Amino acid sequence: MPYAYIHYPFENVELFEKNFPGHFVAEGLDQTRGWFYTLMVLSTALFGKPAFRNLICNGLVLAEDGKKMSKSLKNYPSPMEVIDDYGADALRLYLINSPVVRAETLRFKKEGVYGVVKDVFLPWYNAYRFLVQNAKRLEVDGSKSFTPIDQATLEKSSNVLDQWINSATQSLVYFVRQEMNAYRLYTVVPYLLKFLDNLTNIYVRFNRKRLKGRTGEEDCRIALSTLYNVLLVSCKVMAPFTPFFTEVLYQNMRKVSNDSEESIHFCSFPVAEGKRDERIEQSVARMMTIIDLARNIRERHNKPLKTPLREMIIVHPDLDFLDDIAGKLREYVLEELNVRSLVTCNDTLKYASLRAEPDFSVLGKRLGKSMGVVAKEVKAMSQDNILAFERDGEVTIAGHCLKLSDIKVVRDFRRPDGTTEKEVDAAGDGDVLVILDLRPDDSLFEAGVAREIVNRIQKLRKKAALEPTDVVEVYFESLDQDKSISQRVLQSQEIYIRDAIGSPLLPSNLMPSHAVIIAEERFHGISGLSFVISLLRPAIVLNSNAVLPLCSGNTKFSDGLRTYLLSRDYLNLKSELQNGNGKIMVDCIENIPAVNFVLGEHVFLTVGDLYSTTKSGKF
Repeated sequence: MPYAYIHYPFENVELFEKNFPGHFVAEGLDQTRGWFYTLMVLSTALFGKPAFRNLICNGLVLAEDGKKMSKSLKNYPSPMEVIDDYGADALRLYLINSPVVRAETLRFKKEGVYGVVKDVFLPWYNAYRFLVQNAKRLEVDGSKSFTPIDQATLEKSSNVLDQWINSATQSLVYFVRQEMNAYRLYTVVPYLLKFLDNLTNIYVRFNRKRLKGRTGEEDCRIALSTLYNVLLVSCKVMAPFTPFFTEVLYQNMRKVSNDSEESIHFCSFPVAEGKRDERIEQSVARMMTIIDLARNIRERHNKPLKTPLREMIIVHPDLDFLDDIAGKLREYVLEELNVRSLVTCNDTLKYASLRAEPDFSVLGKRLGKSMGVVAKEVKAMSQDNILAFERDGEVTIAGHCLKLSDIKVVRDFRRPDGTTEKEVDAAGDGDVLVILDLRPDDSLFEAGVAREIVNRIQKLRKKAALEPTDVVEVYFESLDQDKSISQRVLQSQEIYIRDAIGSPLLPSNLMPSHAVIIAEERFHGISGLSFVISLLRPAIVLNSNAVLPLCSGNTKFSDGLRTYLLSRDYLNLKSELQNGNGKIMVDCIENIPAVNFVLGEHVFLTVGDLYSTTKSGKF
């Protein structure tokens, strides 16, 4: 390689000259002299240049105890056992992401392969499953089936997280292409890990309402199409590394696309064609830093996320970033941190004092005996001098020019006058400062209780093994002697609870006798309240006030119609009403005249529908 394998110089002279030096050679570390060195010597002697442009040298795979793998010692797991347990793709990624591709040794651990499954494949699959579940939900709700919107239209989305994930996907394509062109296998998996973490914990998590259709069907289809496109591109990018997993996902996703290839391995590798917005990528990254810092403050003061807080202040000198946080990203920050108000501030000295610390690990070797004098003057720098240093990027001290990498600028939080650490606290990372107002507020109590109730409902759904697409009706019954507190909470927080669980939270006295209970649980001491949560299958319900006039006031006719409708299969009746544009004629009951029922007036598909209509004042 690269001459003997094509029988050069006896033939293929032109082919050799076009492709010399070879693009890459690959071998183990033990072949350093027998292969790489020999090639280099021959090529240098014959042509005065190296034989190859890139070198891939793998290290040695050792047993977990650091010894050489040995059949007699049986100190390694069977390769087929590892593949059967975790899959070939997980094994491939484990090896690609290990020191062995950097010519270092690897102590093979089966647990490491499991770590790849847990950290890479499960989040990836969960994002894909969330897409499938909510695409199916569109059909269950009676909408037309899901078809992804074209990429050109998606790039015009006004949603900031759509813009961000589209940009991040293009950055993924650009990065993988760049690293593969440089033959750096080991950098791809860490970047993919971060991308998948962002996809599941930012895009999917923060967009649950949109993806579940609670912001309107059109917005839901844009969000689902964006997620579909991101998953499709990420599968194509990772197909060379995880050929089996990506093929499984692709075969299902291609069902909703007319012009797709038969296999993902027939597709061209993606090219970074879309728009990359570095500003929004940086703003979202900083937003996640803010969220992490605020969570740290909460944990420090034992303030769980279910407890609402009045205000948070973000301090940073970059006005563009503050504009993004106070504008496009505001709702995500407030919702994720459960804070009522967000204030931004670009005056870094309003809530912090600056001090400079020399980086001894950097300056020690360079300055030698001068280190003591320089360190003393660095620590004595005034706030104005520190600000000038940050602005200019350098400062001369004791005849030595120091750069930004030589001095650490530390921002110490300066608490507002008249407040204690338990009332107002802050956290920073040297770039952004987050301040939280921790003072209790009675007006926030009801919002905190509502979050606790929603949390118990979601856990009960999970305990009942319900899928996100499974529709249930949720009932609440207070067990307290004084029911006024829970009633006040349910009234003031009605909109939040309905948005969070996707349906109204119904009082237990509305529970129909014919409804089927799926799950029920009692809760005690939740923010001082005790209550019962019941999950029931949706049940057809008639509006007696509207049905009786249809029957000319004849209660016998009315009861007969009610019995007939309740005996019908729920899904069949729902489908019949939807196909009839919300109308159905009942003319099959002996001795009862034909009656036309109108959905939303005489008959309702759920108690929640009747409850909402009644509350709106229509009846």
